[in-house]
Amino acid sequence: MGMQLGIVGKPNVGKSTFFNAATEAHAAIANYPFTTIEANHGVMYIRTPCPCTDFKMHCTPRNSKCIHGVRFVPIETIDVAGLVPDAHKGRGLGNKFLNDLRQADALIHIVDASGSTDSEGNLCDVGKHDPLQDVIFLEKEITYWFFDIVKNGWDRLSKTCELEEQKIEKVLIEKLTGLGIKEDHITSALRKMDVDQKKPTRWTDDDLLEFADHIRKMSKPMIIAFNKCDKAPDQFMTKADELRSKGYLVVPTSAESELALHNAAKKEIITYTPGGNNFTILKPDILNEKQRQALEYIRTNVVQKYGSTGVQKCIEEAVHMLNLIVVYPVEDPHRLTDKEGRILPDAHLVPKGTTARELAYRVHTDLGKHFIRAIDARTHRVVGADHVLQNGDVISIVADT
Repeated sequence: MGMQLGIVGKPNVGKSTFFNAATEAHAAIANYPFTTIEANHGVMYIRTPCPCTDFKMHCTPRNSKCIHGVRFVPIETIDVAGLVPDAHKGRGLGNKFLNDLRQADALIHIVDASGSTDSEGNLCDVGKHDPLQDVIFLEKEITYWFFDIVKNGWDRLSKTCELEEQKIEKVLIEKLTGLGIKEDHITSALRKMDVDQKKPTRWTDDDLLEFADHIRKMSKPMIIAFNKCDKAPDQFMTKADELRSKGYLVVPTSAESELALHNAAKKEIITYTPGGNNFTILKPDILNEKQRQALEYIRTNVVQKYGSTGVQKCIEEAVHMLNLIVVYPVEDPHRLTDKEGRILPDAHLVPKGTTARELAYRVHTDLGKHFIRAIDARTHRVVGADHVLQNGDVISIVADT
């Protein structure tokens, strides 16, 4: 799939519930810290209009699913152990948590908006803990994790860099390899700093910490899922606006509600599309009073009040933040099929600016190597290797194989 989202946060804020709701998986859920010890891997989906509607065809997806003309495109996700203060020093399950996040392209930070879990992840009264402190602490832990990696052996590396007249970017790229950090992240971070790049031996710990913070922001961009929004005091929900004013992406979220709606839909008690702003009860007669009240509570206090449960919106905001588009490679540009006759079989998430040849390489290395041309199935125009793809494109690749 090529992209990974990390679900992060302190213990007991609803990370595993969010993971289950988003992936239809069944990670352990319990009200005590460190329920998640081994990272859970799963697949989440983003929504996008399926081309089957435009072409008036019935699609037969293979790597994704189509519900009423909406294509749900897969994204790999990882739900890691809860993070506690000083995790970068190895406290709690800190080092494991951070290492599990090495390849994450973006993070969804699950924050208990109700303030009912303390800094260690233990239950407390609603409103007792300030959720803004959780945002600050998690960013600090990841920044210090990067700092510790860069700082380890820095004196030797910086001296070698100067003696051999190496570019500091090259040294840092080698140092941070395997952390999902790209060369342009490092170049951009250095550009923001007031340091002598030819004299890294003169860099202070504060300089290295500043560099680590820039790298965190660029390589692990973050969305704040303000979870348990239905239980949060109104004055706590205004803290979301405070975060937004500082440039954060914040989504009111109720992972518990999303999971409940998903389970009800699976049992065909309701009709509900993930990310929807309402649902319809199909079998009111089989519901007892408590179940009826629970569904109406979700309708009133979550999906109608906030527009959705927020789970699907978090996923899609992450994709938007990473500037990704969805394209559909097919073999036959007229029937929109693959070799097996499946119609619009695969949906690929690719970075905006991806070319036809780059898509060919993503589909199969041989297609990229032997690329001749591509055909836009919407316009039936022949396009070249450097043709930049647009969101929703259906592309047939012609190769000399």
